[in-house]
Amino acid sequence: MEKNIEAITAKYRGDATRLMDILIDIQDELGCLTPATVARIAGVLGIPQVDVEQTVSFYHFFAREPRGRFAVYLNDSVVANFYGRAEVAAAFEIAAGCRFGEVSADGLLGLFHTACIGMSDQEPAALINGQVFPRLTPDKARALVAGMRAGKTIEELKGDKYGDGQNSHPLVRALVKNHIRQRGPTVFSDYTPGIALAKVTAMTSAEVIAAVKSASVRGRGGAGFPTGMKWEFARRAPGDVKYIFCNADEGEPGTFKDRVILTERPQMVFEGMAIAAYAVGADHGILYVRNEYRYLRAYLEQVLAVLRAQNLLGERIGGQAGFDFDISIQFGAGAYVCGEESALIESAEGKRGEPRDRPPFPVEKGYLQRPTVVNNVETLCSAVQVVLKGAEWYNRMGTEQSKGTKVLCVSGDCDQPGIYEVEWGFAVNDILAMAKARDVQAVQVGGPSGACIGPDEFGRVLAYEDLATGGSFIIIGRHRDILRDVVLNFARFFREESCGSCVPCRALTGMAQVVLERIIAGQGTAEDVARLQAWQKIMRNNRCGLGQTALNPIVTTIRNFRPLYEARLSRGDPRFVPSFDLPAAVRDYEAAVANG
Repeated sequence: MEKNIEAITAKYRGDATRLMDILIDIQDELGCLTPATVARIAGVLGIPQVDVEQTVSFYHFFAREPRGRFAVYLNDSVVANFYGRAEVAAAFEIAAGCRFGEVSADGLLGLFHTACIGMSDQEPAALINGQVFPRLTPDKARALVAGMRAGKTIEELKGDKYGDGQNSHPLVRALVKNHIRQRGPTVFSDYTPGIALAKVTAMTSAEVIAAVKSASVRGRGGAGFPTGMKWEFARRAPGDVKYIFCNADEGEPGTFKDRVILTERPQMVFEGMAIAAYAVGADHGILYVRNEYRYLRAYLEQVLAVLRAQNLLGERIGGQAGFDFDISIQFGAGAYVCGEESALIESAEGKRGEPRDRPPFPVEKGYLQRPTVVNNVETLCSAVQVVLKGAEWYNRMGTEQSKGTKVLCVSGDCDQPGIYEVEWGFAVNDILAMAKARDVQAVQVGGPSGACIGPDEFGRVLAYEDLATGGSFIIIGRHRDILRDVVLNFARFFREESCGSCVPCRALTGMAQVVLERIIAGQGTAEDVARLQAWQKIMRNNRCGLGQTALNPIVTTIRNFRPLYEARLSRGDPRFVPSFDLPAAVRDYEAAVANG
C-alpha cells in the first residue's frame, strides 16, 4: 500500500493542491480510502491529516470502506423514477443478495444510490466501476449480476454495441447515446479546429474581448453574466499568473448537454479556452469535469495531445511569441455544489467544494488566489463561433437580451428526449412539439433550481428576459403526481447535496423535506404551506446561488400548482395539529431502550 501511495503522490510531485487527483488515483488502485490510507497520504504530502479527512468526507464517490469488486451506483433522479427505477433497484437487490447501501456477503458487488449522472435521456441508468449502463430494465439488472458472478470483466459486461458518434471511439467505447435531435449553427455546426485561433493571433487581446462583448455572449451555465465583461475584468486584474477554467460539472438533474459537447466537440471547447487565455493573458487552463464522466478521460487526454502536436496548445501557439497556454483535466468526486464557480475552484485546489464569500470574485482572486475566468462548456463554444463568423452573425440570432443559440437537454415524458440546439426565443410549446410530448401537465425549466410551470405558461419563451435556463427541460405528463414524483425527489436532492456551509441551506433543506412529506401524507396544514413560502426569503441569505434556489421546486409549485397542495391538507378539527405523530416521534427512543 505504501509504495502505491508514494508512487501516486510522486506522480503529482507531492503537490497538496492536487489532492483530488491523488485521492481518485489511490482509490482506483486500492479500492477505498481507509483511515490508515488517509493518514499515510497526509504524511507523504506533509499536511495535517484533517485536511485529507475533510476532503475525503465531502465527496460522494470517495469510499472509506471497500465497495465491492463491482460498485453499482444507480441513478435516483426524477426521470429515472419515471421510467422504472424502483423495479430495476429491486432486481439488483434480489440478484445481489444485499440491499442498497450494502456490499454482498462475498464482496463481489456493492449497491449504492446516487444523484443524477447526466443520463436523463436514457434512464434508468447506472455507473458500474465508472462505466455507464443506460436504459436498464429488471432483466438487464439480473443479467449484469449474473455476468459478474460468472467472472466477466466490466468490458465484457458492456458488450460491443456502443453508442453513436464518438461514444464508439476506441478510447471511449460507451453504451451512451448522444441523442442530438436538432443541430444548431453554434455548437453542432461544421467545425475545423484551429481556424479561430489563427484569426485570434492576428488580433490584440483587447480586440478579442471587444468582439465577444459586441456579440453579447452571455454565460450558458444559468447566470447569464456577460462573457466579454468577465474576460475584461480578468485582463485588467493585477498579476502575471492567470487561469482559465471550463466548468463541466453539470450536476443539475436533467442536464446532460456538457456530456454531449465534450463527447462530440471537445476541440471546440479547448479552442475556446485558448481564445479566453489569449484575451486575458493566462498560460494555464483547467477543464473541471464531474466524476460521472470519467469514462471520457483517456479520450479527452488524447484530444489534448493532438492539439499540442498541431501547435494549438503549448508554447508559441500558432507561432505567436508569448502565446503559451496548456490545459489539464481535473475531475470532481461527486458534489453538486461544485457547479458553483468558487466551490469548483476550492475543489480544484484539493479542498471541500464549499462556495467562497464574495467579493473578491474569481476574476480578482480565484484559483490559488490568482485571477481566474470560469466559463461554461457551451459559453466557450459560442466564443469560438463569434471569432469565426463575427458578432453581427451572432447577434442576428435570438432575442433583444439573449443572443445566439441555446443547447437544451430535453427529458421526461416525451417520445424524443435528447439535445436540441435552438435560437433563444423559442416558446415552451415549440420545444414540446419538437420532442413529441403529449398530455403535458407541467415542465420543469432550468432543473430543480429553475421553475415548474403549467400549461397556461407554455407560451412563454426561453430567454434571459423571460424563462432563463442552463439547459435542463424536464417534461411531466398528466399521469404523474407532481408533489410525490417530482417535488419530493428534488427536495431530497437539495437536502443531500447541500454543502452545509450556510445555516439556512443546511437547516431549511431538511426541514422543508420533512414538511413536504407531511403534506403529501395528508397531515399538513395551511400554515405548513405558508411556512415553506416564508423560508424562501431566508434562503436568500445563503452564500451561493445554488443554496438560494434550493427551495424553488417547492415554492414554484406552490405558486403554479397550489390546488395540488390544498387537496392534500388536513380537513380535520383546526384545533388538532395533525403534523405531530407521537408514536413516530418516540420510535427511535423505544428502539434505543430495547437495544440498550
